[in-house]
Amino acid sequence: MKFNFFYISLLFTISNSLSFTEYRKSEKQDSVYLCDSSGGKKYHYSKDCRGLSNCKHKIIKVSLTEAKKRGKTLCGWED
Repeated sequence: MKFNFFYISLLFTISNSLSFTEYRKSEKQDSVYLCDSSGGKKYHYSKDCRGLSNCKHKIIKVSLTEAKKRGKTLCGWED
């Protein structure tokens, strides 16, 4: 009985964490961050993303739609 309870609890925990991850991704998709330079090619969900650490210009917040219109693609660190 304890054995079954353990696995049911484990499956429930994994299921909830996956749902929370999907929720966070959809929450983040409203706005993204860009390095406001002429050479910037990526957008980032987090202002603290490792990919923005080399940005020497202003970091700006824009909508995901606007970032894609500018030809930006998702940062490899957040893929």
